[in-house]
Amino acid sequence: MTEDALNRIAAALERIAPAPLAAPDFAAAPAFVWHVEPDRLEPVPQVSRIALDLLIGVNRSRDTLLDNTRRFAAGLSANNALLWGARGMGKSSLVKAIHGTLQAEFPALKIVELQREDLPSVGRLLTHLRAAPDMRFVLFCDDLSFSHDDQHYKSLKAVLDGGIEGRPDNVVLYATSNRRHLMPRDMIENERSSAINPSEAVEEKVSLSDRFGLWLGFHPCTQDEYLSMIDGYCAAWGVDVDADTLRAEAIEWQATRGARSGRVAWQFFVDLAGRHGVNVG
Repeated sequence: MTEDALNRIAAALERIAPAPLAAPDFAAAPAFVWHVEPDRLEPVPQVSRIALDLLIGVNRSRDTLLDNTRRFAAGLSANNALLWGARGMGKSSLVKAIHGTLQAEFPALKIVELQREDLPSVGRLLTHLRAAPDMRFVLFCDDLSFSHDDQHYKSLKAVLDGGIEGRPDNVVLYATSNRRHLMPRDMIENERSSAINPSEAVEEKVSLSDRFGLWLGFHPCTQDEYLSMIDGYCAAWGVDVDADTLRAEAIEWQATRGARSGRVAWQFFVDLAGRHGVNVG
């Protein structure tokens, strides 16, 4: 066999069984994104987020999650959290803002983003996080939901229940979803109606959300809250607009979008800032 053939075989074996992930340098960044094929933790030097005090209309959820995260960062017991509810009301923004608020006080507090499609690899990720006991990790899974034939939810139990080893003491899971039970209501009802034992048909999937110690609901904002969000952004970035003009333009913007939320408020402000020569990034 030629040397070239041996090199090709060696390269193929390397792709099939890549070298194990080297111990990550968690001091290199405040945040990381988990990737697979090959497994790696990609550092994120600058997290995209807004200040915590600019999140309007979510005071109760903000205070609850902030207290939970602060306890966790201090090495105390804390709950996994499910942030569910209306689209665009700041669920993922709140997680990132709280991490940013506490990072200065707790430099060892890191946030690790895990994509839903990579849930089957979560056991390998937890192995790496468990090996860094001096660090505290908020494992963040955004826009989490499952269809009726989706088996990814079983992997999530490795984080919530932990199996024989248990969830690492230095890891807590924060997930966001538009659904409280992480699967569509019509699928829940369909499985119940067609099952021999309706109460057990969806028990495994519906009870998944019960494994989160905190349920934080996010609901559509009022018009006053919507306008307050925009006022806060204007003050933070120094955009000076006549109050009546601002109100009229903001209401027209949300009417054309057919929705009123924190996301719509931010999109309006980005447009407004651009028209006034202010770059908000």
